Amino acid sequence: MKIIQTSGLEKTYGSNGTAVHALCGIDLSVESGEFVALIGPSGSGKSTLMAILGCLDAPTGGTYALDGRQVEKLSGADLAAIRNEKIGFVFQQYNLLPRATILRNVELPMLYAGVARRERRRRALELLEKVGIPDKANALPAQLSGGQRQRVAIARALANRPALLLADEPTGALDTKTGEEVLGLFRELHSQGNTVVLVTHDPGIAARAERRVELRDGLILLEDCEEKAA
Repeated sequence: MKIIQTSGLEKTYGSNGTAVHALCGIDLSVESGEFVALIGPSGSGKSTLMAILGCLDAPTGGTYALDGRQVEKLSGADLAAIRNEKIGFVFQQYNLLPRATILRNVELPMLYAGVARRERRRRALELLEKVGIPDKANALPAQLSGGQRQRVAIARALANRPALLLADEPTGALDTKTGEEVLGLFRELHSQGNTVVLVTHDPGIAARAERRVELRDGLILLEDCEEKAA
């Protein structure tokens, strides 16, 4: 099943003589369970594309179906509901609530989704176990290392069992060793059937994905899949 299907996706900022064409007709398809890296230099359009795929922004042209539902013309309220239900986000800077425990941070998306308290706690503890930090449930973010905080962010992104996990430069604030551990976790999540789309400017990080989509000047320049024997 296709989780992402775009056709002729366009995004233009400004108008007339000041118009900037960030996306110039993107056709992208991502199947359920794939691990795809969007790679490109600054200004290539990858961050704009991710914002649209994550329902944080709307295209100015083309179509976008997320998990079988057309979303390009939905209202802001409908997009917010879809983000909470269908998409898990992992950002470079973690975006954790500093005064909330790790357990509370992971529970938060489920609170917004109306999940009962006991079920929120059960699922959050299960996710902390899954990402390898079950002993940090009662800690605060400031008491954790960068790699541990990113693991919390990944657990939080998985809280509502999203159809799509979007990661924006998830190792950008980490040292090389910790970054490798986090990438290994994404590979493990992919092997368990999660659909992962990762945005990066680093070819080495993109090489860890199952498929690489290179963007340049708002267009898809190249698509490349890893060798199955690798």
